[in-house]
This record gives sequence, C-alpha cells and structure tokens, in this order.
Amino acid sequence: MNDYITVIGGGLAGSEAAYQIAQKGIKVKLYEMKPKKFSPAHSNNNLAEIVCSNSFKSNLITNACGLLKQELRLLDSLLINIADKTSVPAGQALAVDREKFSQLVTEELKNNPNIEIINTEVGTEGLHIKEMSQNGIVIVATGPLTSDDLAKEIIELTGDEGLHFYDAAAPIVEKDSIDMNIAFWGDRYDQERAKNEDIDEWKKRIEGINEADYINLPMNKEEYEKFVNELVNAEVVELHKFEKREIFEGCMPIEVMAKRGLDTLRFGPLKPVGFTDPRTGFRPYAVVQLRQDNEEGTIYNIVGFQTNLKFGEQKRVFSMIPGLENADFAKYGVMHRNTYINSPELLDATYNFKKNNNIFFAGQITGVEGYVESISSGLVAGINACLRFEELKNITDSNQTNINNFKSKKLKIFDIHTMIGALAKYISTENKKFQPMNANFGILPELSEKIKDKKDRYMKLSERSLEKFNVSNILQ
Repeated sequence: MNDYITVIGGGLAGSEAAYQIAQKGIKVKLYEMKPKKFSPAHSNNNLAEIVCSNSFKSNLITNACGLLKQELRLLDSLLINIADKTSVPAGQALAVDREKFSQLVTEELKNNPNIEIINTEVGTEGLHIKEMSQNGIVIVATGPLTSDDLAKEIIELTGDEGLHFYDAAAPIVEKDSIDMNIAFWGDRYDQERAKNEDIDEWKKRIEGINEADYINLPMNKEEYEKFVNELVNAEVVELHKFEKREIFEGCMPIEVMAKRGLDTLRFGPLKPVGFTDPRTGFRPYAVVQLRQDNEEGTIYNIVGFQTNLKFGEQKRVFSMIPGLENADFAKYGVMHRNTYINSPELLDATYNFKKNNNIFFAGQITGVEGYVESISSGLVAGINACLRFEELKNITDSNQTNINNFKSKKLKIFDIHTMIGALAKYISTENKKFQPMNANFGILPELSEKIKDKKDRYMKLSERSLEKFNVSNILQ
C-alpha cells in the first residue's frame, strides 16, 4: 500500500482536502495540471483560483452559507482561515482579494513538508485514477471543468451513470415562504377531471387537504404583462464563449423565451390550460408551477424558469409572481457549463465512491455548488480519506493485503442537522432530478416548532446546528 494519499485537482476542494490530510501527518501527492494546461475559465498559476465572484457570501449565521463557514472555522478549515485573512470590505459578506487568497493557499501547501505538488494532468502520461487506487487512496476533486481525458476516465469508473453536463437550472424557493393564500395544489388537467368525476375530491384538492404534486401560482392579465415587461428588460450575466456554444434549445432562458412575444410564456411554461383558480372559480390568465425538489418537501423549483438573470434581478423580478412576493430563494437559477457525477447513485454521505472504496470525490463534481460548499466537501473527503488510510495501514501491517475489497467502518458521517452534514446527505440521497445545490436552510430538517419570522427561524436552525457539533469527536 502507498504511504501517501493522492489528491487530483488543486482547486478549492482539492487544496482543502490536501491540507486536512497533511495535518494528520499523512503524506499527500497533489496533482494539478496548471500551469502546463488551463481550463477555459482559469488563468492564474496558483492553487485555489477563484474564477467568478470574489465573495464567499454572508458571514451571518442567519445565512446558510454563513453557518457553513462557521462550521468550517470550528474544524480549522485552511481555506476559510485564509479567506478571513485576505478579506476586503464587503459589509456583512466575506469577500477576498483573489490574488492574495490563491497566493497564500499555494504558499501554505508548498511549504507543508507532507505535501508534494505535481504539475501534471492525470488521465495522460500513464497517470490513471483506477491504477492509482489499486495501491492507495485517491480523492478526485477536478471541478466543473474537468479535462476531456480525465472526464473519459471518470465515465469509465462511474459506468452507465456517467457525467452530467449541467447547462441551466431554475431557481429554487423554500416552501414555507410561499403564500399559500394565493397558491393552490394541483396537477394540470387533474382539477377538470375531478370536477367531472368527483366534486368532493376536487374541493379537497384545491383546499390543500390532499396535496398534489405541484404548487400553482395564478396570474391575471395585468400581473402577467407587468412580469413579462420586467423580465425582458432585466440584467443578465455574460457567459464565457465556451459556455455559449453549449447552451441548447431545451434549456432556453426564460427571459430569452419571453422576448419572442408577449404571449409566448402563456403558451409555454406558464400555460393556464387545465387549471381553475379556487379564489375565482375561473381559469387564470397564466400559471407558474412549482415542483418539489427534495425528499422532505421543504424546497420547490420554479418549473421552466431556467435563467441567466443576475441574482439580484431574479429576486426582484420573480418576486413579482403572486405568491412569491416574500419568497426565500434556496438557490438562484444558473446557466453555465458544469460537469458533475450522479452522486446519489455513486457516493455515500462521506463522499466515498460506492464502486471502489479507495476513491473519494470532492468539490463541484459531486454536485455541491459554490466556493464554501466545495471547501466543505474537500474537508469531509480529506478527513474520511485519512480514516480509511489508517484502517488500510493496519490491514497491510497484519498481512491482509486485499485492500480494495475492504469496507471502512470508521468513516465520519456528519449530523444532518449541520449544514456540512445536510449537504453530504443531499448529494448522497436518491433523487431522480438531481442537480447541483448550494447551502440553504431548505435542506436542513425542519424545526419541531413552527416559527413564522424568517430570521428567528434561521437563527434557531443555526443554533441547533452548532449545538450538534462535536469537534473533538470529528477530529480525533
């Protein structure tokens, strides 16, 4: 067995994983293809390069990402500590000097005697994940822009599930923030069938007694036309050239669709056919549908609302939809190239690969989305890679050499009431419509008590999370 752990990818997740392993006194070989080769979005020679925004989001624990950062601070996350050191003024948010951040991370890892940085692309030059895992442990943290050769290897490893190419996604809102005095439950045409066949059943359904699959938000003509006008004039995010080539008709942004004509959305994702507004007894002028997005039914995505609007514009324009005036967005819509694996089929809550327990995955390739979320996955994968390393070392010391078939018994699954644990549960729980997810309060288990005030509810969720943390148990 190798006397080191291999980490593939020197981004946020890979850098954090390498640091956590080195802190345990275990040697690391960290493979990073830069500066020999760059992805279409990277240009800096340093590790942990930040590509888009320089913001790590809010520091407040009443914000989901703020809570996640606080959990990571408790676990001595290198990257969050360096983010704190290189912060620039940004109000309540943690924003960093990008150059200094990447430089300090690189210096920290280069100067660590347990870390060897190898600037070579895995998937070429005789370096392959499968072979690397035969005699040791590998963490694959190659990011959303994994190189073509390495992507082919990952497809071979994962089998039929393969890689997903995530071009566009709709916003997701927290169920508790939807105004159910306006919204109603129902499937398209189901109400009209029920009216003809069983009026009592239909009444139950529109009254919310028997919940159907969709939450529906009716709009009248004035509301619809104001919404479309703001939508077509809202600010959008500029895509990279390589991303523009990959956006396809099936994921057309809703704002682009709306520009084709005032009534285009009414004959597309907002068509009202098959619905009756229980408040009026008539068919609405347009209907926005929300579909359940997690097993617990705490978050819902806005159907057909793939968008490239800036996040602030999404909040402003989509809050014009009746019933979403006070919506809390668990995730804003995005449209970009993102390569990720079907983690619910392939990984467990320790980020361990089910088909080969010597392999872990970390970062956005697992389906966590965002800087801090990637760091979180790298930390968890790093901690668990160390635990497996120690177990395998004990096996080989006792002359039991079949390490590939050995199932680890001591890996750490974080409590699902913590944000770290909730993210790990999200990416490892069966989900037919799995898509990348940011940290948000909607993925945490609900409180035992109902708290209407959003800030009070979020504070209670955060306090519960931090109470669940037992750092000495996690890091022992």
